[in-house]
Amino acid sequence: MSFRLSYRADPGNPWFSWQYVRDNSDTILAAVREHASLTGRAVLIAVLIAVPLSVLAYWVRPLAGPILAVSGVVYTIPSLALFAFIAPYLGTGTTTVLVGLVLYALLLIVRNVVAGLNQVPPEVREAAEGMGYGRWGRLFRIDLPLALPGVVTGVRLATVSTVALVTVGVLVGHGGLGQLIFAGFQNNLYKAEIMTATLLCVALAVVLDLLLILVARLVTPWSTGRAR
Repeated sequence: MSFRLSYRADPGNPWFSWQYVRDNSDTILAAVREHASLTGRAVLIAVLIAVPLSVLAYWVRPLAGPILAVSGVVYTIPSLALFAFIAPYLGTGTTTVLVGLVLYALLLIVRNVVAGLNQVPPEVREAAEGMGYGRWGRLFRIDLPLALPGVVTGVRLATVSTVALVTVGVLVGHGGLGQLIFAGFQNNLYKAEIMTATLLCVALAVVLDLLLILVARLVTPWSTGRAR
């Protein structure tokens, strides 16, 4: 996505300017929307992939090591290098950004979901089996509900990490607020543009994290009560 900017920086080139915000409000909002959209889609796709992988690692213990190892290796690849590697195959579009973001989010979610599943007390699993629950019934009625705190923790970590990594998508033309930051450096260090986009990026991460904390309290009320 390309953003049209109106540059009216004052001679002092301050780090924050309401004039810049007013003149470019539409552009800034478009960047925020793209940033939030990329983050949401990437985390959702990562959850849909990570949860089945985590269950597989939980059921087939010999696969837990390889699954965590592969996702861990991907996570160690520098973000610029990963996007540069993907771009020749998928082009410079939203798909390339999403693939990179999903790959980075997988480790954070898989590791926490597996940890949550492993923390289900053995006596609870045995009681479920004694009540006639099969593997799938126990998974959906016992294991996953009790592992929800770990699942939410993984999603929170992945979301905050993804908000930061979306900015790197500017390398392939879809970086949300990262495009404003990059443009600010290109435009003779336009400080107001850089600072505005940076503050909004931080604010977006904080807001999404608070929303997920609220969701966690709503879906795991027993956890909150136990902590108290």
